[in-house]
Amino acid sequence: MRFSTIIASVLGIGYFPVASGTVMSIIAVPLAIFIAGHAGGGLGLIVASLIAFAIGVWACGAHVRATGRDDPSECVIDELAGQWLACAGICFAPASAAEFALAFLLFRLFDILKPWPISAAEKLPGGMGVMADDMLAGLAAGIIAAGVQYTRVI
Repeated sequence: MRFSTIIASVLGIGYFPVASGTVMSIIAVPLAIFIAGHAGGGLGLIVASLIAFAIGVWACGAHVRATGRDDPSECVIDELAGQWLACAGICFAPASAAEFALAFLLFRLFDILKPWPISAAEKLPGGMGVMADDMLAGLAAGIIAAGVQYTRVI
């Protein structure tokens, strides 16, 4: 297996037989909690998301070129980066389990439905197209989850 594929699939998680993107998002949430708790809260999580994004653009781009497929389902580093960005929105204040659940659900909703401009980002070439739509989905989810947290609706 190519090194870029190992990275793009996050150590093979992308080859999970059912809903590999959702599986990656589920795994990403406790990792986000750990990063936020040990590496600078919301800001640390944004930095981690941006690092995953940069690595993902390279790894997914190489995998796309090797497979000839625009957005291979095994590329799940985009879900990792996007879910971390969604969780970052609520990590600037103490966050509840319900708020993490909301960040997860909103991210998956935006990632699956892809409303504009998320759908437009998906059309970018190569690794940027694989990664950018999930980053926008994470940004939208993070902003909404932070707004809910701020108003203490849940």
